[in-house]
Amino acid sequence: MKSPSNIMRQSSLTKLGSMINTAVNKRAGNGDIQWCFSQVKGTLEDDVTEADIISCVEFNHDGDLLATGDKGGRVVIFQRDPISKNSIPRRGEYNVYSTFQSHEPEFDYLKSLEIEEKINKIRWLKRKNPAHFLLSTNDKTIKLWKVSERDKRVEGYNTKEENGAIRDPACITALRVPTIKPMELMVEASPRRIFANAHTYHINSISVNSDQETYLSADDLRINLWHLEITDQSFNIVDIKPTNMEELTEVITAAEFHPAECNVLVYSSSKGTIRLCDMRSAALCDQHSKLFEEPEDPTNRSFFSEIISSISDVKLSNSGRYMISRDYLSVKVWDLQMETKPIECYPVHEYLRSKLCSLYENDCIFDKFECCWSGNDSAIMTGSYNNFFRVFDRTTKRDLTLEAARDIAKPKTLLKPRKVCTGGKRKKDEISVDCLDFNKKILHTAWHPSENVVAVAATNNLFLFQDKL
Repeated sequence: MKSPSNIMRQSSLTKLGSMINTAVNKRAGNGDIQWCFSQVKGTLEDDVTEADIISCVEFNHDGDLLATGDKGGRVVIFQRDPISKNSIPRRGEYNVYSTFQSHEPEFDYLKSLEIEEKINKIRWLKRKNPAHFLLSTNDKTIKLWKVSERDKRVEGYNTKEENGAIRDPACITALRVPTIKPMELMVEASPRRIFANAHTYHINSISVNSDQETYLSADDLRINLWHLEITDQSFNIVDIKPTNMEELTEVITAAEFHPAECNVLVYSSSKGTIRLCDMRSAALCDQHSKLFEEPEDPTNRSFFSEIISSISDVKLSNSGRYMISRDYLSVKVWDLQMETKPIECYPVHEYLRSKLCSLYENDCIFDKFECCWSGNDSAIMTGSYNNFFRVFDRTTKRDLTLEAARDIAKPKTLLKPRKVCTGGKRKKDEISVDCLDFNKKILHTAWHPSENVVAVAATNNLFLFQDKL
């Protein structure tokens, strides 16, 4: 049986990178935002392998660590530079902290299907001890990883040599007390749990609950609830699979727990709807508590209406009062107390509405753009084509288009806001919509939980920008 993702022609995710650019921005007197280049990590290569493409980006809860996953199944963790963190003003510079292979390619012999190693999502757990824990998933298997530091070693074992070889008991004539000695810092990543064999279709979302004991995983038709200590069973809380697959009309595209209420979760669908479920009302959440759906404008009705209305990402605000949803052309802000329509709507690249036919032919119309909140919920960020990404200020209602460009040469080089020309005479600083590169796209973004530091994944490159104080 083919996955509903293939039926709905949902496009593949993207992956990991070898470069970090750090930049800073400042707010000018007119309210616009300026950005300047600050740092580059790694190399800039034109030959990009499929395995190096970034597929997810995620800050941990205090923002000191930033994890990226790639199509090659690797996870790279970057750590904030202590000097930049403590400097005045604080700078958002990150260095490589740990790299490990999270997933390997597999083959399902029962279904004769290859299971790709690409990392679909990464989610951090809140820190409870010196070690860090994160969940990573590919299409079928979720893994819980422990990332810990070791800067001491034990010497003077009685039963084994320093190289690990077992000593001959006959040669042991005295009792030695092992001693602890300092050593060069090592960062170790070890798998602590493997959660597998619970999803028939491709996993598109994982979300850790606010209780830090359970988490959900969602595929195209089902959402499962897991306990972090139990790997051999999960509880199915949402199932939208029809009895007859010929009657399939929608699939689940994203799911997330409420940041504070452990019983509340939301999930979006390819039909442009968002459902809020309360696990207190029923064990099975097939019957939603709230349905968020905007009535379609008949004047914009077209052949592509259903495709572009599909929600690719949904994120609850840090306060838990609002949520944002990203469809193909816009980002919408919803109040959890009002289901009838969004309270704010921000067009991301409305100039592409006239290009939907060609975007359909090259499959770009099925791209899945993510979105994210700023730490104080006052701004929203999401990606576009030509390595553009958009920032919307909810307070001033101003918006900004920036480009994650590789041609920045000198530190503190200002980045100019970009504008797209849709017709007529093109101004000097504008780019024609016909000149946009649709192979360069910003699908994955993340915002620091407490500062204006943002991470933007562009193919195999990771850019960081910071608000200049």
